[in-house]
Amino acid sequence: MKLQQLRYIWEVANHDLNVSAAAESLFTSQPGVSKQIRLLEHELGVEIFARNGKHLSEVTAVGQQIIAMAGEILRQTQTIKQMAQECADETQGSLSIATTHTQARYALPEVIQAFREAYPDISLHMNQGSPEQIAQLADSGTADFAIATEGMELFQDLIMMPCYRWNRCVVVPKSHPLATVSRLTLEHLADVPIVTYVFGFTGRSKLDDAFGAAGITPDVVFTATDTDVIKTYVRLGIGVGIIASMAFDEAQDADLVRIDASHLFEPSVTYIGFRRGTFLRRYMLNFIKLFAPHLDEWTVQEALACPTRKDREVMFAELALPDR
Repeated sequence: MKLQQLRYIWEVANHDLNVSAAAESLFTSQPGVSKQIRLLEHELGVEIFARNGKHLSEVTAVGQQIIAMAGEILRQTQTIKQMAQECADETQGSLSIATTHTQARYALPEVIQAFREAYPDISLHMNQGSPEQIAQLADSGTADFAIATEGMELFQDLIMMPCYRWNRCVVVPKSHPLATVSRLTLEHLADVPIVTYVFGFTGRSKLDDAFGAAGITPDVVFTATDTDVIKTYVRLGIGVGIIASMAFDEAQDADLVRIDASHLFEPSVTYIGFRRGTFLRRYMLNFIKLFAPHLDEWTVQEALACPTRKDREVMFAELALPDR
């Protein structure tokens, strides 16, 4: 059994059983990939892939287990390489982050800028997606860090640490009747069409919880994953926008009125996390601290030592998180 063969079956599985696409990503030939998969199956005495003629049709039951183990082995080899690289040169490497549009657009720019100044030779990669996609990217090792607010149940296998709290504001055109309201209520919002985040994105669940507790069914007429898209449709008069407060820019959004809504909704908490077993290089630890200053190396190591998610929750229970 060769490491190369494990990489081949992993890539084929991750390219929807398209051997040609997998071979292209591996910079090799389709016949070469097919031959190595056959040799591995012969050595193991089982079929990893079921076939329909010359084409792979599905992953067998035992094949699913083998591919999962192959993925873990490949991640461990990457960790070994990173450890060796750390000893060789701490200023070289890459960092991949999976997060939502709101975090990438409004929470991370200053952090990225400071990181780039400290580590100009580290290449950065940003992956934006839903909580499900973020969790998958981090869990598979495609992303080093996951930064998310919603869907914490999806991150059970990751070491997630709280970074900051944030709340919401309402945005309306200057001519809108709500623009002159002194103190906003949920009843005000019940009477107008609402433009906000897709469920599962950027703290949407807290919004739904607040309306549900008040026995109000909001008239959500338009949803999006991108805060800038929400503000665009507010400008078009589609509805009243409910967005993360940090996503309102006084200069760029001067044509809109921001109305505080923090008294209406429970604050949300944004977390940063990584897969257990990840080798945290010095620059990775420094990135975490830039994003959340209270998460210094000692605190991160303490979080790593917690055997369960519940233990980490207890560890951070008394922590006063900064607000954004």
